Amino acid sequence: MFRNTFLPFILFVVASLIAVTPVATCHAEDQIRDSVVKIHVTSRSPDFLRPWTKLNPRKSSGSGAIISGNRILTNNHVIRYAKQIFVQFNQSTDRHPARVVAKAPGMDLAVLEMEDGSLIEGRPALELQEGIPEMKSTVNVYGFPMGGDDLAITEGIVSRIEYGKLSGSGAGLRIQVDAALNPGNSGGPALIGNSITGLVYSGIREADNIGYLINAKEIQRFLDDIEDGNYDGKPNIFDSLQTLENESLRAKLGLTAGQTGIMVKSPYQDGDDYPLKPWDVICKVGDYAVDNKGQVKVRDDLRLMFHYFIPELVVDGKVPVTVYRDAKEVQVQVPVMPYRDLVFRELKGAYPRHFIFGPAVFTVASRDVIQGLGSKGLSLMSQMNSMIISRNQSKPEFPGEEIVLIRLLPHRITKGYDTIPFGVVTHVNDEQVKNLKDLVIKIRDCKDEFLILTIDGNYETLVFNRADMADSTEEILGDEGIRYQYSKEFEPIWEGKEDAAAANEAGPAEDKKKEATAES
Repeated sequence: MFRNTFLPFILFVVASLIAVTPVATCHAEDQIRDSVVKIHVTSRSPDFLRPWTKLNPRKSSGSGAIISGNRILTNNHVIRYAKQIFVQFNQSTDRHPARVVAKAPGMDLAVLEMEDGSLIEGRPALELQEGIPEMKSTVNVYGFPMGGDDLAITEGIVSRIEYGKLSGSGAGLRIQVDAALNPGNSGGPALIGNSITGLVYSGIREADNIGYLINAKEIQRFLDDIEDGNYDGKPNIFDSLQTLENESLRAKLGLTAGQTGIMVKSPYQDGDDYPLKPWDVICKVGDYAVDNKGQVKVRDDLRLMFHYFIPELVVDGKVPVTVYRDAKEVQVQVPVMPYRDLVFRELKGAYPRHFIFGPAVFTVASRDVIQGLGSKGLSLMSQMNSMIISRNQSKPEFPGEEIVLIRLLPHRITKGYDTIPFGVVTHVNDEQVKNLKDLVIKIRDCKDEFLILTIDGNYETLVFNRADMADSTEEILGDEGIRYQYSKEFEPIWEGKEDAAAANEAGPAEDKKKEATAES
């Protein structure tokens, strides 16, 4: 009797659980699916050999995640040099135009908005996970990798957490996962539960099932930064540091067995007013003790480079640091900045500037140019003893300094000269070249019969009849199909509307304006 009474009830409960549980799970998963989009891009990258033009249009795709404010989060490299951006929602074949509203090239992050905002209204927005995920946590990566048109979901675990390079000169907290990631996954969200723990930004071609995520904490810092409409950049310090594992080095510094830290090999700035000195040992950043490899304890199973904490400790542009100097601990305030000032700057999405006079094409060396040379190009530069190699990581020697490059186009007046791609122009008629504007002014104001261009390293000195160069300019522009002899900013200089002093004074300010525009 007992069995007959309760058996139907038990069967009803079991059937209800089977029926209800999958529906709830599928509903949550469907919401996540609807929060992931495919991004179609047509881009035109710079042509560094032909800086007056751009490379042919290239089509590519990536992924993105809908976040608060009806915005779409993705990677900067997905939309870099984009001329057209279209967003395709899940389970739809329609493509809708979108635009970039903010980007951080060094962090490889960007935010888009739809041109027609009504298309995204009401779609579920994904939230960012707070904190750092636990090791071995299960993650689900959503995106649109190559090989199909539909949304793909891959599962993996958090296998490594570290502070390292993200893109260009940028660094941040990155997570290694063992999920299969392929081209097209970039910009897609990786979730633990229903929250984004990271954004896909890289895979390792040589390894199977290894990829990297930009952690949600870095994403949140970026989103907080752009709330005012501008991206200021992530503060950091750029002093040259050295680990303190060697016993002789520790003995020289007078460190006891229990003392830890990382040594300042070369301060980022010279001068008595800069708080860090050579041989200083950074013991603490804020209240965080630094070990002999420059790491700090975040939790029992995680240590990260101390740079990770700098954005959290900044007050009025400085971070508190404890250093061991002359056998005692000293408290100092170290200034921070978002970018390292290098003579080879990053273009950050801008196009290279150029000036053409006769067969000579002048442009500016940038980190993008250096990276584009590849190992073979850099090997050639090394053989030619070029300052492209010797000054690769150096700071400007004076405000506004640029390394000016030259390339020769074919013409009869170049007879006997090498084409010298990426030769560095150091002097015009024995006068030092400070930057590209300065070179334009020197050529404009030259009244000598000959124009003498001194090229750094094992290159020829170029001597041209100045009148022949001027006369050949239009002919060469026509033969090469070059529309403009110079970038627009050089028009008032070449036409004599701006004098040398004004041009050189404007240089550094305009560079900063360009960088801010590229970032914002």
